[in-house]
Amino acid sequence: MPTFDFVNKLDLQVIDDAVNDTKRRISQRYDLKDAKIELELNKKDKVIKLEVPDNMKLDAVRDLMMEVFSKKGISPKTIDWGKKEDASLGAIRMNLKLVEGIDKESAKAINTLIKDSGIKVKSSTQGDQLRVEGKSIDDLQAVIKLVREADISVPVQAVNMKK
Repeated sequence: MPTFDFVNKLDLQVIDDAVNDTKRRISQRYDLKDAKIELELNKKDKVIKLEVPDNMKLDAVRDLMMEVFSKKGISPKTIDWGKKEDASLGAIRMNLKLVEGIDKESAKAINTLIKDSGIKVKSSTQGDQLRVEGKSIDDLQAVIKLVREADISVPVQAVNMKK
């Protein structure tokens, strides 16, 4: 039977490139150029460290970052913005966590979505991924389209298509 897996995998090299591109664009913007903004990716912990002087610059950096990430094909759902922390001299510090894998709630939502669609496939959760099996590849492609168009809290990729 044909199968494929829904996963949420991060390509840290692409994310590193997006962070570096964001830094470059921050240095070119007149409203952010002279501000003390720190942006750093920790690949080991999968965290982006961000420090900005005020809320206005935080919003500008967030918008710029989301624009760059979208252009690189990275879903905005990949970043968990967490909460703001006060740093020295009134600055704002944030640790942005990169989300990898499909959590149980999201997997359950995807399973429910697939079952409610009426497409004749079976789906099961296997760790942090979701396996989908069906008799026809057309059914599997319909499921892929359905899930990509749905509003799910994590980005998903369809991988390991086997006939």
